[in-house]
Amino acid sequence: MSEDDVDLLDPFRQFFSFRRDVLVLSVAMFAFSLGFQMTSRYVPEYMSALGASAFVIGLFGTVGNVIGAAYPYPGGRLSDRIGSRIALTLFGLASSLGFVVWLVAPTLGTITVAGVVLEPWIWIFVGLFLAQAWKSFGLGATFAVVKQSVPPNRLARGFASTEVFRRTAFLVGPLIAAGVLYAFADFTVGFQYVLAIAVVFAVLATIAQHRLYDASEDSIGKEFEGVSEVLADLRGLPSTLRPLLIADTLVRFANGMVYVFFVLVVTQFREVGLTVGAISLSPAVFFGVLLAIEMTVALVSMPPAARLAERVGLKPVVGLGFLVYAVFPVLLILAPGDPLVFALLFAFSGLRFAGLPAHKALIVGPAERDSGGTVSGSYYLVRNAVVIPSAALGGLIYGGFSLSSVGVTFAGNPTLAFGIASAIGVVGVAYFALFGEEYEAYA
Repeated sequence: MSEDDVDLLDPFRQFFSFRRDVLVLSVAMFAFSLGFQMTSRYVPEYMSALGASAFVIGLFGTVGNVIGAAYPYPGGRLSDRIGSRIALTLFGLASSLGFVVWLVAPTLGTITVAGVVLEPWIWIFVGLFLAQAWKSFGLGATFAVVKQSVPPNRLARGFASTEVFRRTAFLVGPLIAAGVLYAFADFTVGFQYVLAIAVVFAVLATIAQHRLYDASEDSIGKEFEGVSEVLADLRGLPSTLRPLLIADTLVRFANGMVYVFFVLVVTQFREVGLTVGAISLSPAVFFGVLLAIEMTVALVSMPPAARLAERVGLKPVVGLGFLVYAVFPVLLILAPGDPLVFALLFAFSGLRFAGLPAHKALIVGPAERDSGGTVSGSYYLVRNAVVIPSAALGGLIYGGFSLSSVGVTFAGNPTLAFGIASAIGVVGVAYFALFGEEYEAYA
């Protein structure tokens, strides 16, 4: 096999050639990704069963965006101050506790605090702040490790190795969830069992990383110098990243408007299930199968896309991923309620991940060798901060709202919400096509 041939197992071979501490980090990332993917895509349906409105579900997505923007930077700083091993353990314990809070939310019932009635779904928000804690370390660490481990013209291939391994959990997790939910007629009860399994994975990963991670080479960084240091890092972003950052932010804002509602489109708006002979899959179970189809395409397409980027450059491959992100919402909401059509649509959605390794290479490529973590953290801080309100906005359009004080009422329109999302995404794609720059090593 020549060097340019595509070997779908090559990412795994490259992955297992990494150092022990990187392997431990990646295995833990796999376990936490498995727990999160088993649960997070179903949480909107779980919240709906607990009485949450479309706006509250959208607000859940917005809070997730807040966490995504706020956690990585201080998480990386904390790990520099106290050492990676202790930070990993603390973040792992917090994530495990978050899954536990989600698990017990229905049993807590409705409570009243200082005259304020708190519905059971409020605990889903509490659990979210904990469940996403581990991700605050993993993002910057992955960028920095790959940046330091592979030559510049192989960055996309290096990221493909870690992404394929990690995202295998994105395939396995929904299938586990679908299998568990298939065994229970009541969604809430079945999902609680899914959450219990996620707790087990998270606890085992926390124990494994604490015992196996080699902290002998950890160094304690300097003290955080405050907001001025954050601003300095943001100003230090390479100028070549600005068009990518603007386009990426538009595309992610569009996706963020409707992402949390994908499960509701399948289970409530279209009610798409699947019956094959004596086997009948409910819409909730079928959604897990759709996620597995999506990730299968993603895993198969990432390695050849990374190799393709070495031939044609990073920009075309990243642009393709952006385009899939942009048009998928409108295709999904307009599709007929046919299981085969939905399977094909989610397979198409999997192609958005094909550009992910090239996208990460385009982010970290222009950075100095020892600043990959800072550059990637600053990039995601800006992008995720702007995307914060997207899900709440999408929830208002999807489910409607009423402003009695000014006599304004909007009944809500899912088709409109998904259509606006795709329109914003297409603007981002066009902007990147016109102004996006190529990384020199791939030019």
